Amino acid sequence: MRRIFFFLLTFLMISCGRNIAKPDNSIITVSIAPFKYFIEEIAGNDFTVNIMVPAGADPHVYEPFPEQINKLRKSVAYISNGYLGFEMNWLDRFYEANPSMKRLSLGDSIRPIAPEHHRIGDHIEGADPHYWVSPKCALVMAGSVRTLLCELNPSQKQKYDSNYNVLILKIQDIDKKARGYFSVTQARSFMIYHPNLAYLAKDYGLEEIPVEFEGKEPTPSRLRDLIDHSRKDHIKTIFVQREYDTKNAKVIAGEIGAQITVIDPLSENWAKSVGEIIEALHKSLIDSSK
Repeated sequence: MRRIFFFLLTFLMISCGRNIAKPDNSIITVSIAPFKYFIEEIAGNDFTVNIMVPAGADPHVYEPFPEQINKLRKSVAYISNGYLGFEMNWLDRFYEANPSMKRLSLGDSIRPIAPEHHRIGDHIEGADPHYWVSPKCALVMAGSVRTLLCELNPSQKQKYDSNYNVLILKIQDIDKKARGYFSVTQARSFMIYHPNLAYLAKDYGLEEIPVEFEGKEPTPSRLRDLIDHSRKDHIKTIFVQREYDTKNAKVIAGEIGAQITVIDPLSENWAKSVGEIIEALHKSLIDSSK
């Protein structure tokens, strides 16, 4: 049924693309919810934000619905991640549905983390798309968003510049707290179901150990390796993103006496979400050091 819906929606987009909707200068479409935060922090309520991947959905495989496409067709701009799986399938169609909207790929200004070998197995994928969780990357993202907003609404440039400066201070405060936390923790590795925190880990000298292997659930042998590694590094916490099943994480947690901590990196409130992730990581590393 979902496949049939996919083809019907594609047909709708192509058909509608022949009669382009009049742009609504107040609508900006973004790929994921955290990007909304940066728009609203800088522009206030000057724009309505259309989010393509709603809360709780998987941005790697998500397929949009007609209501989202209708708003996309009226949008004055689209802000993409640049590396997410669903964009690889949909982004060209989005641009065809609304060729006049401005385009900003935030990933273009970020140095991507290339495929690499992790200590447990060989977790290999394309460029990691989860850069928005990193405060250091967020500083770059904020600058890109400010530039776009000033282009879209130049009469409000002074306000946007002022709000941008306030936002930068907020992000720097989060970065300062993270640097303080992770500069003194003896333990350096943490375990997470889906590899979502690689940029944050890189920024602060940590090691992310993913439960998933090449985007799939771990095999029994990999589960055993993960359990052995957890015991070796005294890992007491396994992180699971809100949109993922906790089944395999619970298997490992049960074997090593660890707890499951749910994080929400796709929250609309970027500062609150990232702040909570950093706090939880810090606590997990302190527990591992005991």
